[in-house]
Amino acid sequence: MRDRNYLNPSIFAVLALLLILVGSVASSTGAPSSSKTPQLTTADGIVNGPAAPKSTGGPQGAPGPRGKRGPRGPRGRTGARGRTGSQGRDGDTGAQGPIGANGVGGPAGPQGVAGATGAAGPAGPAEFAQFFALMPPDNAATVAPGTAVAFPQDGPVDGSIARTGVDTFNLPVVGTYRISFTVPVTEAGQLILSLNGADLAYTVAGRATGTSAIEGESLVTTTSANSTISVLNPAGNPTALTITPLAGGTRPVSASIIIERIR
Repeated sequence: MRDRNYLNPSIFAVLALLLILVGSVASSTGAPSSSKTPQLTTADGIVNGPAAPKSTGGPQGAPGPRGKRGPRGPRGRTGARGRTGSQGRDGDTGAQGPIGANGVGGPAGPQGVAGATGAAGPAGPAEFAQFFALMPPDNAATVAPGTAVAFPQDGPVDGSIARTGVDTFNLPVVGTYRISFTVPVTEAGQLILSLNGADLAYTVAGRATGTSAIEGESLVTTTSANSTISVLNPAGNPTALTITPLAGGTRPVSASIIIERIR
């Protein structure tokens, strides 16, 4: 059986004749013809016909629908650094921060100029005197109620205050005096100032127990010149007072009265 793709060469011969006839007819009617006469290829039996006219191309079709977005491409390389921009305006002032710790103190500065002299202070006592006793040997006997403590020895004196006896002292000028006394005693008891033989109730000083000194300080105003002052064991008290000798050690202990005129 022959191959189905096999073509009889006679068929090609017939086709070639038909093409020649068509060319003749075209020439007689004035139709353009190819400058080349179609040739019959005898090797393979294919006849080359005239070239077809060149197509001018049809109209462009309408755009097709937009395709789906493709996948994101790889990140490009970093571009060159741009130039520095102009400086921006100053920002608003911020809130005040907390107070810092104190710094180290600086060196002392130079001494300033002397200030103005201040006002004069109050005047000191116009005159004063101190009288005292030492036990032993002074006040060897107890001091009975209603009798005075003896201060037979003289201390510093400035002015006209003076003694009139071992236990009585003169206040020569009418005025106000500060009078203080200290007397070490053995028993519980009291002492009082007596002005011109009259007890001054506001001057009482005392103690209830122990063997410490009785101390008192008062202001006394006189109304007559040459008044006298004494320190008494108040009358009516039940106990005679022992003025303690050698209190607290081996030395004689002092009892004293200080009188100052302050006005």
